Amino acid sequence: MLSQALLALALVASPLTLAQSVVGEAIGFASGTTGGAAGKTVTPSTTDELVEYLESDDALTIVLTKTFDFTGTEGTTTETGCAPWGTASGCQLAINANDWCGNYQSGAGAVEVTYDNAGTSPIKVKGDKSIIGSGSSGVIKGKGLSLQNDVSNIIIQNIQITDLNPEYVWGGDAITLNGCSNVWVDHVAINLIGRMMIVAGYETNTNIAITNSEFDGQTDWSASCNGEHYWGLFFIGENDQITLKGNYIHHTSGRSPKVGGNTVLHAVNNYFADNSGHAFEGEESYVLLEGSIFDNVKEAEQDFAGSMYTPTKSDSACQSALGRSCAANTYTSSGALEGTDSNVLKQFDGLTIADAEDDASAVPDNAGVGKLSSSSSSKNATKLVRRNVVRRAGQWRM
Repeated sequence: MLSQALLALALVASPLTLAQSVVGEAIGFASGTTGGAAGKTVTPSTTDELVEYLESDDALTIVLTKTFDFTGTEGTTTETGCAPWGTASGCQLAINANDWCGNYQSGAGAVEVTYDNAGTSPIKVKGDKSIIGSGSSGVIKGKGLSLQNDVSNIIIQNIQITDLNPEYVWGGDAITLNGCSNVWVDHVAINLIGRMMIVAGYETNTNIAITNSEFDGQTDWSASCNGEHYWGLFFIGENDQITLKGNYIHHTSGRSPKVGGNTVLHAVNNYFADNSGHAFEGEESYVLLEGSIFDNVKEAEQDFAGSMYTPTKSDSACQSALGRSCAANTYTSSGALEGTDSNVLKQFDGLTIADAEDDASAVPDNAGVGKLSSSSSSKNATKLVRRNVVRRAGQWRM
């Protein structure tokens, strides 16, 4: 429960703050998610208050009106890491988390690394929360968010997460989903992250939607040593259900996304751009990719061993499964996907499906922070397909 002091602060919040709430409704697999709508609206002023609100058992709408800078708040660690891609100025080094250097990079040279501890210890968000930014002001710097241990009913909207030890692999993940349900991530901007922008795994994550967000891979430190972040989106929870709609994923060089664990992924109306490596990779998954644009993406997929359906023209294969035609993907100066397995559509039986009506070419202008009014994100344009869901069990390994 919240402390009496924080409750008092909530009660004297300004009328402007109290009027703020989530814009629109969750779509796709996350339909019905309400976040903290049943509780009070609060406005933290310090990092400690923000953590207390997020880790509270109460239903809350938490309004961020400033930058919450966690860098330096928990000290730093200096230890031996490794240099899997060399020590040139544009290359990431690696923290030896869980003996990763020894287990997976035994040939890499040892180096000294000094990292900020806050970036490697995310805030553990409790259920029934709406975390929303005011205008373009809501920023969490130097620390990520972790949704785990069966938490549910969480909305993260219109905030930026940035600067989690970007020079180091294992420096921190922006958003971690690990055994959660009914989560809507909307109009979020993520950049300068050490590891994954969003990681879902290994526990099951159901009723998840990631919409209208910007994943900006431009960086001074990269595993590909070229100014493009390699560690984008990683969806490997057991039988995850994820809607990925209207997102701008750019200047990455891999894992955009990586999919496994028998994840059911509906990727629709996204804009993938300026990727010098590859977008999709993975195995043991079911991906419907439609209505999306690949612009200057060297390889739309690499070593993808899962099941994928990717229409290149409007057709009727989706009609029986989704109640509408599929939307074509387009490719400009990009490698094309060859997903022709329409059996993927059977995995969507019984799920609430986002539409594919939005114009993906408008995504770069509409995705990210401070753009709630310019996007249709928030239309609840979904369809419930009433059939039995059948999934094959499987296990993902890194």
